Amino acid sequence: MVNRRIVVVTGMSGSGKSTVAHTLEDSGFFCVDNLPVDLLPKLLDLTEIRGGEQLKLALVIDLRQRKFFPNYSTILKTLEEAGVSFQVIFLEARDEALVRRYSATRRQHPMALSGSVLEGINKERTELAEIKSRADWIIDTSDMTVHELRDEIKKLFTRSVTGSLHVVVGSFAYGKGIPLESDLVFDVRFLPNPYFVDALKRRTGLDVEVSEWIFAKDTTRKFLAKLEDLLLFLLPLYIEEGKQYLTISIGCTGGCHRSVVVAEHIAKFLRENNYGVVQVKHREIAA
Repeated sequence: MVNRRIVVVTGMSGSGKSTVAHTLEDSGFFCVDNLPVDLLPKLLDLTEIRGGEQLKLALVIDLRQRKFFPNYSTILKTLEEAGVSFQVIFLEARDEALVRRYSATRRQHPMALSGSVLEGINKERTELAEIKSRADWIIDTSDMTVHELRDEIKKLFTRSVTGSLHVVVGSFAYGKGIPLESDLVFDVRFLPNPYFVDALKRRTGLDVEVSEWIFAKDTTRKFLAKLEDLLLFLLPLYIEEGKQYLTISIGCTGGCHRSVVVAEHIAKFLRENNYGVVQVKHREIAA
């Protein structure tokens, strides 16, 4: 019996489905774009006959397959009952981003045959609302480059050989927006701010003087103790659910002092507790 896994790539037109399909193909998936739903059982039968220990299929399905959406719940249930591991990636983007992309390519929106691009986008959102609610992952590509979208998909489908999480702990400034890839977000703007100390203002949380000043505060120590307890509770549950990549974002006002110190501390804590690969990224002080 072939161990079959199917990933459906769907979402808004112009949101990056082709990029996702190509990335999955590079990751070992057999990708089919716009396969008529009626042919899916035959495709599965064919791959069963051809054999192999594992089959990974990526199906790009969108409103070109109008027949799929009214019956998608029945189709998914049938696949699941047949023992097929089935997941849905839904790609989203803001209206202005989609309009800009269509303007740049001068392509016609598939739902705007006799109207404006924005009208087509609004109609498509309505028709895709139900399958979006069923999605395992919803990825907003509005501010992503092609390379960033590829990296995000690789994160989702790269398995850790140890079975543990690949954790990224990052710092950021709230004024520049919460990182889109965040799974857990913690606001540390309540901690004492070394920015208002003349000797520390132009330093960062990577400097020992800043770190020692922040850790000298009772509020910092109490907060980190509670955060450590929370992560020790949460991370095993994420692993049990099959999550393989987790991004923890720590935010403060400028993203250079408090959030950096806390992110560095949490990364060290996770490494000491053997949570596999742990990376640190400081968005506002990146070289």
